[in-house]
Amino acid sequence: MSTSAHSSAEPSAPTAGQTVSGGTVTDRLVGANSEYAAEFSDPGMDAKPVLRVAVVACMDARLDLHKALGLALGDCHTIRNAGGVVTDDVIRSLTISQRALGTRSVILIHHTNCGMESITEEFRQELEAEVGQRPVWAVEAYTDADQDVRQSIQRVRTSPFLLHTDDVRGFVFDVTTGLLREILPTS
Repeated sequence: MSTSAHSSAEPSAPTAGQTVSGGTVTDRLVGANSEYAAEFSDPGMDAKPVLRVAVVACMDARLDLHKALGLALGDCHTIRNAGGVVTDDVIRSLTISQRALGTRSVILIHHTNCGMESITEEFRQELEAEVGQRPVWAVEAYTDADQDVRQSIQRVRTSPFLLHTDDVRGFVFDVTTGLLREILPTS
């Protein structure tokens, strides 16, 4: 990585909209992409994941899923959202992943110290008051990551759109140790 593309974990990391070395954060990322593209060569893969697995996880920036799971480019489909919860859109993505692109396994990953544990569905009411329109989506906040993983497992296993629901497993990633803890579904 070049010296201009420093880690965002450094104390000088900008907040949204601030500039970095005469540009925005987006300018920095586009510059990093130019460096990446200069050395890029087509790996010759198609869209079907090599390991035939889809991973659903939280969007939290502390989760480096490829490193944490020992994955390489092309190994899996990665579906991320706030909380890593199984929403209708996640079911849509999993359905396409399975039916069009051959995945058979699903891994669900929540994590410790998640921001979804500190907000409530009142967030939608606050948005409505602020912008004058109520969001059509649910916040999907939760207070118990283990229980929400169980609920997510159940949502995947009972979806009529998914072909393969026999290998669905859920985990909570510990952001302080890097370890996964498996959550067993309710019987």
